[in-house]
Amino acid sequence: MSERPTRRGFAARPADPEHWIKAANASPRDGDAGGFTARLTIDVTPELRGRIKIAAFRRGVTVADMLRDLLAREFPPTTEGDPS
Repeated sequence: MSERPTRRGFAARPADPEHWIKAANASPRDGDAGGFTARLTIDVTPELRGRIKIAAFRRGVTVADMLRDLLAREFPPTTEGDPS
C-alpha cells in the first residue's frame, strides 16, 4: 500500500523560520520593500480603539495606513539582526 502524505496541522509552523516569516501565499503590496505583508492582531480597549479611529478619520487616512506609518517610524529598518 502507498503511504499517506504527511499533512501539516491547522496551526503547524514551517520548520524553516524564513518560510514562517515570508509565507509563500502572502501577496505582494505596492510600496512595500519586501513585497510581502503580514497581518498583526493586537488587543486594545474599546476606548483606545475609538481614539485611534477618530484620529485616523481626522487625518483623512485609514486606521491601517496610520498604524503602519506609526510602526515604521517607531521601528525603522536596520541591517543589524533583521531577517533578509
